[in-house]
Amino acid sequence: MQVPPTLHIAVRTLKTSEAAALLNVSPNTLRAWERRFGYPQPQRSPGKHRLYTHGEVAALRDALQEGLSISSAVSRAREALSADTNVLVGALHSFELERADGAMEAALALRSVERSVEEVLLPSLRELGARHGVDSAPWAFAARWANDWLQRAQRLAPPPTRPASVLIGDATRDDLDPDSLDVRALELFCARAGARVLPLPVRGITGLPEVLGAFAPHAVVIAGGYVPDDDVARWAYGVRSAAGPLPIALFRRGARDDRVRTTGARMLSESAGDAHREVMGMIEARQSRPPVATPTPANTEIGTEAADAPELRRRSVGL
Repeated sequence: MQVPPTLHIAVRTLKTSEAAALLNVSPNTLRAWERRFGYPQPQRSPGKHRLYTHGEVAALRDALQEGLSISSAVSRAREALSADTNVLVGALHSFELERADGAMEAALALRSVERSVEEVLLPSLRELGARHGVDSAPWAFAARWANDWLQRAQRLAPPPTRPASVLIGDATRDDLDPDSLDVRALELFCARAGARVLPLPVRGITGLPEVLGAFAPHAVVIAGGYVPDDDVARWAYGVRSAAGPLPIALFRRGARDDRVRTTGARMLSESAGDAHREVMGMIEARQSRPPVATPTPANTEIGTEAADAPELRRRSVGL
């Protein structure tokens, strides 16, 4: 499979004034449409300014030029954008890899990488899982392709641009676990936000202190709901023993509201896009606080009596 060439090209975006001019309306009108209809949906620049995707604005312009009302034009533009999902579902249903890559290239021409993943790739895979079941051969074909696409996209992400490192403890079953796609998406989004990202399986404990000493994470995300809490807690306890009292968050581990309230571990949103913003916010909030001296754990070995006590481990890491 070839690397999608479109990923090398920055998505064309428009400032508010440019998008308004393309639509022949005032910036105030454009912002009013955004508030009322949620469309067009802007990204935010590093300076927090609105940036509209050119393809999304162009789709709305084309619909308005047909003489439609704004509400009908928004519906028409959304239908045009949703066609990419239908194409991707059809390509994967027919086992056509090149056509599937082409569908994502078309999506990237209209959206950012993040929105292409959230609005096209993930919904398409969920539809295929609902049609065939996640234990079927069609699901396995589609999931393998999607995992490969997300990993290729991460390899093409820009180099890290901020002092932020995210350790992701992968608690999914394997690449065919439906949560695996959301975990890969979270890794991609964090990398594209300028962070260093290191995914490790939560059942891998040997050599953990050496790896963490080199990576120096600022936050830990335990992602996926397949691996039991006791195994996850053992791994997380090892991480904190080696790297100190890092903030820990949970992603797609099911309903654990009571534990989150009583232990302080943060439950991230189910959406990878929202979750990555929450993770980056956790790191920024922690870095903005003055440093506090904390005692070094007396025992950094994994597998000690304390680390082997399940209830102690679970309380100490927020599970």
